[in-house]
Amino acid sequence: MEATPGRERLIEQFKADGLNVMFGNPGTVEQGFLDAVDAAEDFRYVLALQETVAAGIADGYARATGGAALLQLHSGVGLGNGIGMLYQSLRGHTPLVVVAGDAGVRYDAMDAQMASDLVAMARPVTKYATRVTDPRSVLRTVRRAVKIALTPPRGPVFVALPMDVLDELNSEPVLPATVPLTDVAPSPASVGRAAELLASAERPVVLVGDGVALSGAQRELAAVAELLGADVYEVDSSEVNIAASHPLRRGQTGHMFGPHSKELIGDADGVLIVGTYVFPEVFPELESPFRAGAKVVHIDLNAYEIAKNHPVDLGLAADPRQALRALAGVLERQLTPQRRAAAAARLDVRTREQVRAAGAAGEDDGTPMAVFLRTLAERTGGDLIVFDEALTTSPLVTRYLPAERPGDYHLTRGGSLGVGFPGAVGAKLARPDRLVVGFAGDGGSMYTYQALWTAARHGIDAKFVVCNNRKYRLLDDNIAQYWRERDIPEHGFPGSFDLSHPEIDFAGLARSLGAGGMRVEKPDEAVAAVGRMLSHPGPFLVDVQI
Repeated sequence: MEATPGRERLIEQFKADGLNVMFGNPGTVEQGFLDAVDAAEDFRYVLALQETVAAGIADGYARATGGAALLQLHSGVGLGNGIGMLYQSLRGHTPLVVVAGDAGVRYDAMDAQMASDLVAMARPVTKYATRVTDPRSVLRTVRRAVKIALTPPRGPVFVALPMDVLDELNSEPVLPATVPLTDVAPSPASVGRAAELLASAERPVVLVGDGVALSGAQRELAAVAELLGADVYEVDSSEVNIAASHPLRRGQTGHMFGPHSKELIGDADGVLIVGTYVFPEVFPELESPFRAGAKVVHIDLNAYEIAKNHPVDLGLAADPRQALRALAGVLERQLTPQRRAAAAARLDVRTREQVRAAGAAGEDDGTPMAVFLRTLAERTGGDLIVFDEALTTSPLVTRYLPAERPGDYHLTRGGSLGVGFPGAVGAKLARPDRLVVGFAGDGGSMYTYQALWTAARHGIDAKFVVCNNRKYRLLDDNIAQYWRERDIPEHGFPGSFDLSHPEIDFAGLARSLGAGGMRVEKPDEAVAAVGRMLSHPGPFLVDVQI
C-alpha cells in the first residue's frame, strides 16, 4: 500500500469507522493534523471555544446517535480543561474516542513548555488511555480504542498522537474496527433459577439503568415487570428505559442519599436489577439496603457492577434484552394462576393510582415556567428531543414533557454541571430533523454557555431554556438535608450558593454569541416566548425567571 503521512491516513481510519465529525478546539501541536482535516473530503470539524464545551457536544452527539463520537483536545492543557466532562462520559458510559497531540516523541527528554504525561492525566476518566510512539501502529491503536469504546460497558477512550509520529509516512491498511457482538443470552438453567427466585415475591421491585436502553430492552423490561406486578425504579438512568406513562414506573431513586433509596426498596422481598449499578448516591448506605431474606437477581453486561457493593443471589452477565426476553418466557409458562392474579392486582392498583393522580394534577400553577412548558407541550404535541439539565426544575419539565419514547429524552448524568446546552447542540447535530430543546439551570448553563456560539457558527438549530432561580438551588436543598441529619438549626444558606448579583443577562449573552434570545418574567410572556423560539431560524434561548 502506498505510504502517505500518518496525519492523512488517520483521517481515513476515522472515516472507515464512521467517525466523520470531529469536535474540538485547536492547538499548535495538532496544527499539521488539523491542516489535513481542513483539506479532507467528507470530514467535518465542529469548533468549540473551550474543550469542556467540545466534550459536552461530543457526549450529546454520541448519546443521540447511539454510536461513538470523535473528540480532539489540545495537549495537556486542553485535556485538563475537558477532564470534568470526560468524567461524566465515563460514569454515563458514553463511547467517546478522544485524541490529543503533543510536540513529539523527540522532545520527551526536554520537559519543555506544555510537556505533560497525557496518558496519566486521561487514565482516571477513561476506559483506556495510550500514546502512540511508532508510526507503524497509529491506525492499529485507533482501531483498538474504537473497539474498547463501543464494547459494553461503553465509555471514553484516549489516544495521544505526537506530531512527529503523525508526520511520518504511514502504510498501514485502513480497515474498520471490529466491535464484538455482546447480545449474549444466559443459559436456560440460569434463567430458570432467576424465575424461581422472583416468581414467589409478594412485594417485587425492579431496579433499572441505562443498560436497558443500550440493549433496546424497554419492551422486554415492561413485560417482565407486568408479569411480576413489580414496581420499577430507575437508578443509574438518564435515557428512556421505561415509558414515563407506564403505571409500574415509580420514578428515580435519586443520586444523593442512600437512606432514600433504602426507604423505597426496603420492603421488597424480590429484587430484579437490570443494566445498572447499585447504588450511585453521593452519600450511599454502607450496609445492604435490601431486606433480610430478599431474593436479588442482577442482570448486566457489565460484570464488574454485579454484586460490586452488595451480595446478590444470582448474577447474570448477559445482554439485558436477551435475558429479559428469556425470563418473560419462563415466567409465562411457570407462574401459577394465583401468582398471575396477585401480579395483575398489583398492576391494577398502580393503574388506578395513576388515573387518580392525573385527575388531581389539574391546571398548572400559573408560574412563567409552568406556562412556558405547558405551551411548549401543546405547540409541539410532545414531538421533540429534551436534553434535561434542569436539575431542581426537572420534575416540572418532565411533568409537561414526559420521557416516553427511546431517544426523545436525555438526562444529565455523572455529576458534571454544564452538559445541558452542549448536549443539546450535539443532539441536534445528530438529529437535524427533530426539534431539540436543552434545559439548564442558570448556574449549570454558565459552565458551557459558549456552546451557543458553536451552534450559531455551524448553523445548528438547537433551542435552549435557562431555568433561572438565581442560585445553585440543588445546593440549598442538599445542605438543608445536611442540617436535618445533624440537628443543626436552619439558617441562611452560604453566600457561595447565591447567583443573584450581579445579575446575568442570559438573553443578551445569547445574542452576543450569535443566537437569538429573550427573557420571560411574566406568565403571558411565556406564551409568546414559545412562539418566538419555535419560529426563530437558528439557535434561540429563553431565560425563564423562577
